[in-house]
Amino acid sequence: MAWVLKMDEVIESGLVHDFDSSLTGIGQELGAGAYSMSDVLALPIFKQEDSSLPLDDETKHPPFQYVMCAATSPAVKLHDETLTYLNQGQSYEIRMLDNRKMGDMPEITGKLVKSIIRVVFHDRRLQYTEHQQLEGWKWNRPGDRLLDLDIPMSVGIIDTRTNPGQLNAVEFLWDPAKRTSAFIQVHCISTEFTPRKHGGEKGVPFRIQVDTFKQNENGEYTDHLHSASCQIKVFKPKGADRKQKTDREKMEKRTAHEKEKYQPSYDTTILTECSPWPDAPTNYVNNSPSAAPTFTSPQQSTCSVPDSNSSSPNHQGDGVSQVSSEQLQPSATTQETQQWLLKNRFSSYTRLFSNFSGADLLKLTKEDLVQICGAADGIRLYNSLKSRSVRPRLTIYVCQEQPSSSPLQGQQQAPSSGGENGSGTPYVYHAIYLEEMVASEVARKLALVFNIPFHQINQVYRQGPTGIHILVSDQMVQNFQDESCFLFYTVKAENGDGIHIILK
Repeated sequence: MAWVLKMDEVIESGLVHDFDSSLTGIGQELGAGAYSMSDVLALPIFKQEDSSLPLDDETKHPPFQYVMCAATSPAVKLHDETLTYLNQGQSYEIRMLDNRKMGDMPEITGKLVKSIIRVVFHDRRLQYTEHQQLEGWKWNRPGDRLLDLDIPMSVGIIDTRTNPGQLNAVEFLWDPAKRTSAFIQVHCISTEFTPRKHGGEKGVPFRIQVDTFKQNENGEYTDHLHSASCQIKVFKPKGADRKQKTDREKMEKRTAHEKEKYQPSYDTTILTECSPWPDAPTNYVNNSPSAAPTFTSPQQSTCSVPDSNSSSPNHQGDGVSQVSSEQLQPSATTQETQQWLLKNRFSSYTRLFSNFSGADLLKLTKEDLVQICGAADGIRLYNSLKSRSVRPRLTIYVCQEQPSSSPLQGQQQAPSSGGENGSGTPYVYHAIYLEEMVASEVARKLALVFNIPFHQINQVYRQGPTGIHILVSDQMVQNFQDESCFLFYTVKAENGDGIHIILK
């Protein structure tokens, strides 16, 4: 009997062991490692893109390196981008260094390359209105440039050029095999583009970006090689030094544990790699360096880039939205889709979407793009694909009367119902789109549309009852009815210096 009981215990223990063994591994198939983004990218629609992605060692060695000789701020957290303070108008050296390994890019060995240095807005919100921001700055600072080269101090740069239509960019040729340093001067300060608020102003950050190109088969410097940029803030003279000292003193008061969360301050600023600025490079004629520079405007297409008056990736002319011309069309080919991605600063995803047409990309949902590109870039790409025109806050229509029909007092004849003047010629009105809803914006837009020197406009009046002239104030502009029509004429100021504009 004891022997039978012992056998039962052996059998029972064996069954328990077999049962435990059979459970081994259950749940591992559902572990975190079983479902990952790599499996998603291994789906058939991504296999070709995945195979063409660059290897790690291909992306860690840029051909050039640019170093600005200005100290970085110590009050920047570890994982944030460096921030450098500059003084307005002071010359700062940017060293152009050849960083190629032996045998890299033999096609530029012994040849010149072209670099374009720009000062642009760091804030995406300001990039969308860059044209208006720079136009306003130009009116307030006639004859000045946002960025200049200090040519006497620079070393190794050849054939420097500036375009009067691009006040924020300079360009030059240089030889990577020789020592090259470009000294730049930034003339705009960060608080010039900040609306005044109660309690003081906080300046907006800018970016210094360097784009380098090589010659193509036609001898034009249009083949992109490398781009890098850094974040800066510009202060009035000596203001950057005071700000740097203030940041340093603040950091000295922090505990050792708090200091570990911040980057150390470095004596120089290394520009980090970035996407090329979406602007067609200007053409150099290599065999005629003494000739006047020729600047070509980019060709218009479904993914057109800004004209020469603005380097903003989403340039909008005087209140008229140009989103529709920059939108990706469903009929876009794979090549046009690649160009659209580059123009809209999605260059890191061009290989991933190398086989996508416009229709393919537009079919992806917001969730698809977030899963493929990550939350930040996915939402940005979705918003770019689905962008819509933004209506201005106020639209008015304005027509300029001929001087002969513009006496000072109220005897002017109102336009007939047919919209014709006294000679039977139809009035031609221009649409003016207002965003700020202030009197100065009305004057500025009138000057732009009708080619009137802005600095010559003293006052803008509205003709009231019995021909009286009422000063146009911000409050009056805010009470204009949308799509109101105005005739206007100009008269000389009483002192003979400048003009007045009379709306009626």
